[in-house]
Amino acid sequence: MGNRVRLLVGTNKGVFMYTSTADRTQWELSGPFLAGWEAYSVLGDSRHGDTIYAGTSHAAYGATIRVSRDYGQSWTQIEEGPAYSAESGFALNRIWQLLPGAPSQPDTLYAGVEEAGLFVSHNRGRTWEELDALTKHPTRPGWFGGAGGMCLHTIIVDPVRPERIWVAMSAVGVFRTEDGGATWRTSNAGLARVPTGQPYDEIGYCIHKMVADPDRPDTLYMQEHGGVFRSDDAGDSWYPIEEGLTMRGADAPFGFPISVSKTGDLFLIPLESSEQRTMKDGRMLVYRRHRDETVWQPVGDVVPEEKRHVSVLRDAMTVDALDPYGLYFGTTSGEVFASLDRGVSWQRLPGQLSRILSVKIWITED
Repeated sequence: MGNRVRLLVGTNKGVFMYTSTADRTQWELSGPFLAGWEAYSVLGDSRHGDTIYAGTSHAAYGATIRVSRDYGQSWTQIEEGPAYSAESGFALNRIWQLLPGAPSQPDTLYAGVEEAGLFVSHNRGRTWEELDALTKHPTRPGWFGGAGGMCLHTIIVDPVRPERIWVAMSAVGVFRTEDGGATWRTSNAGLARVPTGQPYDEIGYCIHKMVADPDRPDTLYMQEHGGVFRSDDAGDSWYPIEEGLTMRGADAPFGFPISVSKTGDLFLIPLESSEQRTMKDGRMLVYRRHRDETVWQPVGDVVPEEKRHVSVLRDAMTVDALDPYGLYFGTTSGEVFASLDRGVSWQRLPGQLSRILSVKIWITED
């Protein structure tokens, strides 16, 4: 018996899966599954047997959640998936995030959607309900979408206090609940506000991605349109952590994903600028900073022999929890890369996929 390490890759043309043993040196590619469907979110869940959930969308058929219990060979659609009421006036365009509940919530799943909202299932995904106190927040008339749409793309559940949840939305900001979604408060003080013309000072922040420190429940990290930030008080206040990120001189660093390892290593893949949104000079550089350090370092030149004028999207980088941990990301040109030495050296995994929207780790037992 041993672990199987799987990378679930959502693209704009279906889902793919890479599979390896615990040494993660050789990878087998399978797929595409759900060919032709966008998959902005994919979740591997082994709490009740090995199950894959995929948040799919299609220009003709809309947004759905699909489920596979045979590693992608067959899929069923959840019939009573997330849905806004007709009275809400909101459209459900995409499922941007799927997340399991805390360890004390073995039957719970969360879904973040576009138009921005949060849904929860307490019966393993069979039925869903909207946590509508969020979409009925007093600032809701001023919510404004970013270039990728008005999406709720990040959900963080406190593993010890599951009633405490953070969500991040583009280009709205961070909201936190302390009571399981009955009430919500904005958590954006100190961030770089995007001028959207709406009248609410506490929103209008274009969050690209947010992660939680695995050992410090009140510590959060964020890649935002206006820079890279950290909070040590559960989001009550934020401060920049940008020393060493000199991609654009004195300007704030721009990028989409941010990841944190179980040991407190933070990773970024900065881009040229908000206007360019590709690797500076075609160099695919990975930056690392430990939680207790003060300066980011460019630790990995992923393909030094070639130019890559591509991007890495907000949900396309992930870290596993093995020892040593593995770091993975996928590009908008459909390549997947893996590192087992804290981002210094990189292996290109086999295959050329479509535009990669999401990369998620899933570890199963044989």
